[in-house]
Amino acid sequence: MVVTIDGPAGAGKSSVARATAERLGFAYLDTGAMYRAVAVATLARGGPPAERARALEVVDARRYLVDGRDVTAEIRTPAASEEASRIAADPALRAALLERQRALLAEGDWVAEGRDIGTVVAPEAELKVYLTASAEERAARRARELGTDPQVVLADQTLRDQQDSRREHSPLRAADDAVELDTSGRTIDEVVAEIVTLAGDARR
Repeated sequence: MVVTIDGPAGAGKSSVARATAERLGFAYLDTGAMYRAVAVATLARGGPPAERARALEVVDARRYLVDGRDVTAEIRTPAASEEASRIAADPALRAALLERQRALLAEGDWVAEGRDIGTVVAPEAELKVYLTASAEERAARRARELGTDPQVVLADQTLRDQQDSRREHSPLRAADDAVELDTSGRTIDEVVAEIVTLAGDARR
């Protein structure tokens, strides 16, 4: 079974997806981390992003190596996020990572999160969830993670939302059959419990 969790930055995808996978006993795939890992390598070495993607290795869905170098600690920085949003518009990179992601999801039970999992990567998934939250709450969450000014994060977030939703290839949007959940004012446990219930219904 595959459960997809999509949505914009700061909606709670990573925390919710990771906890949902643990509750269900499924493997967890963070596709955004794959883009950020490639972004770190691109910033460090340059060259075509798709070339760096072919050198990407995902270890236990938690560690990310590019050209044999562990970049896990670097993928959550603002620079990595900004570069990831930029290179995500590259169709050659998207094709390279899409192939890797589909190969991973082809076997076993997964909770996969990102921005186009339900629409492009796994359109036949048994359960598709689209998380969102108010722009202010999303910015506040990211600011706490990064230890920075929420207003700065909000400005960056607005630009990234525009880039992600307007890009030509795989724009950010909810799948037609996705269940949309607004996480504003809700705890992770509350959201996870609802998704676990939805997953149980989807398996019946």
